Amino acid sequence: MALGLALFVVDSSPTVRAQPNDLAVTGVTLTVDDLDRAVPFYRDALSFTPVDTVDASGPKVARLVGVFGARMRIVRLRLGQETIALAEFLAPQGRPIPPDARSNDLWFQHIAIVVRDMGRAYERLREYGVQHISAAPQTLPASIPAAAGISAFYFRDPTGNPLELIHFPPDKGADRWQRPTDALFLGIDHTAVATADTEASLAFYRDRLGFTVAGGSVNRGLEQERLTGVFGARVRITALRPPGGGIGVELLDYQAPSTGRPMPADTRANDLWHAHIRAQTAGLDRHVAALLNGGHPFVSPGIVDLAEAPFAFDRGAMVRDPSGHALLLTAPPSESPD
Repeated sequence: MALGLALFVVDSSPTVRAQPNDLAVTGVTLTVDDLDRAVPFYRDALSFTPVDTVDASGPKVARLVGVFGARMRIVRLRLGQETIALAEFLAPQGRPIPPDARSNDLWFQHIAIVVRDMGRAYERLREYGVQHISAAPQTLPASIPAAAGISAFYFRDPTGNPLELIHFPPDKGADRWQRPTDALFLGIDHTAVATADTEASLAFYRDRLGFTVAGGSVNRGLEQERLTGVFGARVRITALRPPGGGIGVELLDYQAPSTGRPMPADTRANDLWHAHIRAQTAGLDRHVAALLNGGHPFVSPGIVDLAEAPFAFDRGAMVRDPSGHALLLTAPPSESPD
């Protein structure tokens, strides 16, 4: 709910922050079980436009995603100014999303799709028979000042990935969400990740990578229960913005109930609950060195040279945040190591 894709050594170095206008969140990648089902859903139900499709395999791709023998097909889609990617592992196939997955489980991650008219957008989704997480769209009450008047709805895509529709009243959200338009689905405001410990997550995103805190609230009450599908939900929400712009990141810390399950320790990128935030930075080497020195677990064995892979970047590394969510850090194309 908004406001507004190793080596362990002792860390004796000072905190490394991203330089101004450096690290930008360029998108989110969701793992899906069947692109032939997923792409039409995002295109027809949610108005995303397919941009390109690539097949990726080979040792370097496998090292990046931490899956031996990985053979993937990836479709990139655009909505407004933002892009997402849908990745299907043709081999080896991973595990399905648990059928009893809940919003307070720590593998929970969604993208927040901004809509011009919540009623019309919800009717569109009902036409496509989406699986509800929320009982129905919910409007946050005045008792939560930072989120008052925001309406939202949680649902699942055909794979089971959670998604959110969000509508901002005139006094909330970025200015561009208020511009006149005929479009119903406008773009992606943020991706939200469940966290076990807000302070630990802030040490990762804010102190290590230079994100700034844009706002926060504690959401509770009947509307929050109906939105999340979690009885007694009390959620500390922290909104973060990357220093170089792009999609925001939101931390969801369920103070109650304390029944959320941890990210499975053996999670791999081909498991269908895996998603990763994509971020580009000219300081790739510095960030990766600081994260390695800080003891953060990596999916990839450090930085992988991907010059011959069919990606829009030549070098990348995948790391996990303190709750287990994945972040793919990439260098701009043809950048030399810093």
